[in-house]
Amino acid sequence: MNEREFKERWSQLHGGADTEGVVGGWLSFSYQAARVCAALRISPNFITLLGLATAIAMGLSEYAAIALLLLVISLFFDGIDGSVAILRGTESKWGSLLDSLADRISEAFWLYMGWRLGIPAWIVIVMWTIASTQEYARARLASLGHPEIGVVTLTERPVRAIFMAFALLFYIFDIPGTLQLSYAFLALLLFSLLKVMRTAFLILR
Repeated sequence: MNEREFKERWSQLHGGADTEGVVGGWLSFSYQAARVCAALRISPNFITLLGLATAIAMGLSEYAAIALLLLVISLFFDGIDGSVAILRGTESKWGSLLDSLADRISEAFWLYMGWRLGIPAWIVIVMWTIASTQEYARARLASLGHPEIGVVTLTERPVRAIFMAFALLFYIFDIPGTLQLSYAFLALLLFSLLKVMRTAFLILR
């Protein structure tokens, strides 16, 4: 499978999503990384589990700088497991379920690290609950025959990872404002959830 065919297949699996610009750049990188993994006969599910393992290690790390590195590595694995499945032609419902479960557990450990950095427990619990509810709503819509919800929010998973990276950087460089950043991001999460639920209501009514 060449890169053009890979991008076309990726777009089909994501409801006809655009593969130009930043997304196209990431897909080009993901394609090359996936080719290496496919050549080494590394299964996409194993890569998913590697992403989960590094996310857990990130949450349990005693050093913020190492946690930041593990966060990046975890995101790398999370970003290429689907690409490997496409290249190997092994896309499966089980793989999709495993990936979704790994994402939710990974984000729990991200926010556990956030609590260790000083973010109040109630904030990290509410953040995880909101993000998980948003993703569940999308998954439930897909099970009802609507594979794409048709809305991209301000707090998609990559943005949630960026929030965590900033929290770590603030801690590493002793920059004040982590609590204020957390409140602002919590508000964005709530706004995003309401946007998804409104869209879901309009689709299903």
